[in-house]
Amino acid sequence: MAVKQPFVSYAEYAKQEIDADERHEWHDGIVVAMSGGTLRHAALAARVIAALDGALRGRPCQVFSSDAKVRIRATKLGTYPDVSVVCGKLEVDEEDERSLINPILLVEVLSESTERYDRGAKFAHYRSLPSAQAVLLVRQDPRGLELFARQPDGTWVLHEADEGNLRIDALDVSLNVDEIYRTPLPD
Repeated sequence: MAVKQPFVSYAEYAKQEIDADERHEWHDGIVVAMSGGTLRHAALAARVIAALDGALRGRPCQVFSSDAKVRIRATKLGTYPDVSVVCGKLEVDEEDERSLINPILLVEVLSESTERYDRGAKFAHYRSLPSAQAVLLVRQDPRGLELFARQPDGTWVLHEADEGNLRIDALDVSLNVDEIYRTPLPD
């Protein structure tokens, strides 16, 4: 028999997250603990952050780590992407000043335990965010970057690279795949 969880408003969830020992995702009133990542996962996310931060230096863009929450009102999701980028005016949720609502790029480092969700339901949530112009999936094994870019007609096109450069038109930058996967990477 399934245990019915109590409904938690977004405002209540946001308040609980301030002092929580672990992070949680909020989906339409249901709060779920997020799993911790591996050292390899953390290293790849850090390298993507460093590459984006360097490429965007001097521009009105801000790169955020997984400590930044994103709220997607259309699909009733509050979550922590591994990396997110906002360009221009930073907008936060009216119920939670710690939740971004206008990222242009969202990044997820795929792991065995989250890959299905990240590629499926979470990607669908991200696509419904009006500001989102690109979603980057960072594979661990085999190495490689998968960039989904929103087209003017609203469709999404996949660009992949497992070496060389991957261009992110939405930010007018390129990521060097070889630099992100340079050794040593923790196992």
